[in-house]
Amino acid sequence: MKHILNLYENINSTARNNSDCPAVILPEEIFFTVSIVGVLENLMVLLAVAKNKSLQSPMYFFICSLAISDMLGSLYKILENVLITFRNMGYLEPRGSFESTADDVVDSLFILSLLGSICSLSVIAADRYITIFHALQYHRIVTPHRALIVLTVLWTGCTGSGITIVTFSHHVPTVIVFTALFPLMLAFILCLYVHMFLLARSHARRTSSLPRANMRGAVTLTVLLGVFIFCWAPFVLHVLLMTFCPADPYCACYMSLFQVNGVLIMCNAVIDPFIYAFRSPELRVAFKKMVICNWYQ
Repeated sequence: MKHILNLYENINSTARNNSDCPAVILPEEIFFTVSIVGVLENLMVLLAVAKNKSLQSPMYFFICSLAISDMLGSLYKILENVLITFRNMGYLEPRGSFESTADDVVDSLFILSLLGSICSLSVIAADRYITIFHALQYHRIVTPHRALIVLTVLWTGCTGSGITIVTFSHHVPTVIVFTALFPLMLAFILCLYVHMFLLARSHARRTSSLPRANMRGAVTLTVLLGVFIFCWAPFVLHVLLMTFCPADPYCACYMSLFQVNGVLIMCNAVIDPFIYAFRSPELRVAFKKMVICNWYQ
């Protein structure tokens, strides 16, 4: 967010004076390389689902939604680097109207990436819940048509929320709402997961076992959620500290890791496709076919 980044620039010198922790500066090439890899990997996921009819099911539609969220997070950093390069070369007027508009668009991609990831993980969790405990009615409840409607509503809401957050990002209440969405949505997902695994344990005692494929999908999504928290939580904590205790030496010491937290966000987009490929035999086969076909063409 522009407000957050500008605030970081304004208080950076003050924070350094109150802390002995030097700011960790990473080369822009690291951000750019990780972002490019993230875009290409998630693009492969989208192409694999688009080219294989066997993968065109609600579950993989939801996975594609998460892949789009990851890709937006990577595109955000690529476009930001392009804008910085153009400004340094003199093609953009610093703080000009075009740069401000471009900044708002880029910031919207970043916010959309976070909101899209949270909502996609929530939908996937609900899908896994229905798959495990309503397996016989699953194909009647979760149809491709309904899945597409849910995703349309989801992304429409995320887009509207993202634009609103960027528009009013200079207000502290907006920052509070933005950071509150993260723990609230994660609390919902974690509660659903805990309830799901407790019921699974109860069902396993009463019956021989639950379908292994269904439980495998639940474990996969738990891994995805864990990676998401690991990659995004440091940035959300950074925003909170920057808003409420920017001059505190302990807060300033943590905020010196600003760029490291940014790399973690980019890494989320790189890690997720490996999880899909490792946990899903169908996607793994689709990836191999794509690589082999491109190799021999």
